Amino acid sequence: MPRLLRLALLVAVCTASLPLSAPVRAADCAGRLGTSRVMEVDPNGLEVGTKHFPQTLDLADREVVLTFDDGPLPATTPGVLKALSKECVRATFFVVGRNAAAHPDLVRREIAEGHTVGHHSMTHPMTLADMPYDKAIADIEKGLRADDRAAYGEAGVHPRVPFFRFPGFGSSPTLLDYMKQRGIGVFGADLWASDWNPMSPQEQLDLVMARLDHVGRGIILFHDTRGQTLKMLPDFFAALKEKGYRVVHIVPAPPRTAAAPAGN
Repeated sequence: MPRLLRLALLVAVCTASLPLSAPVRAADCAGRLGTSRVMEVDPNGLEVGTKHFPQTLDLADREVVLTFDDGPLPATTPGVLKALSKECVRATFFVVGRNAAAHPDLVRREIAEGHTVGHHSMTHPMTLADMPYDKAIADIEKGLRADDRAAYGEAGVHPRVPFFRFPGFGSSPTLLDYMKQRGIGVFGADLWASDWNPMSPQEQLDLVMARLDHVGRGIILFHDTRGQTLKMLPDFFAALKEKGYRVVHIVPAPPRTAAAPAGN
């Protein structure tokens, strides 16, 4: 067999064996916004996002983390995923349990395309802090299980991705203590697009870029359930690229392991 043909066959076999979530090569993202780096985040005791907490992630100037809440929904989430893929951008989706249970194919697609899937309660009450404690915990736990069953086919005692965002940022000291005990990190945001309010895609773009230029970095909150956000995304990515912003993808840090005894 000629050498070039053998090489071509080898490349074809190796490419076919790659999982859907294999990292995208830098060459494949040439000329696109891309994802500048991956940040491993320890969820234990984590409370970040200055709209809710005193501290946020350790981001450099002009670094942003893109997050999407409330999905998945068939009318909009596939378009959001397509827009992200076109620019080689990785994001974090905080999914609602009942939507994940209804559309497990979309949750699995988010994971297959390299995104992080966190949790946003089972029913998205406004707010969990206004509910009786036991009912709030039940809604949180039911959502964790529904999300993991949709994503992985089963749910264990601990969620695969221990990242959570309270609907409407409606936490309480007792609920935050519960999340700490469970080893689940809590995310707020540093800015948002206010896309729960009706506006044109251009108005939304102008609003979020003005807010981002003001703070210079941070966790951005969008909703993949909003058509205006979907229509805005291509221009948003173009604006990020033009202004030199870089996208950071967050993933859970590996579980801590005990240190080996001295002398071993």
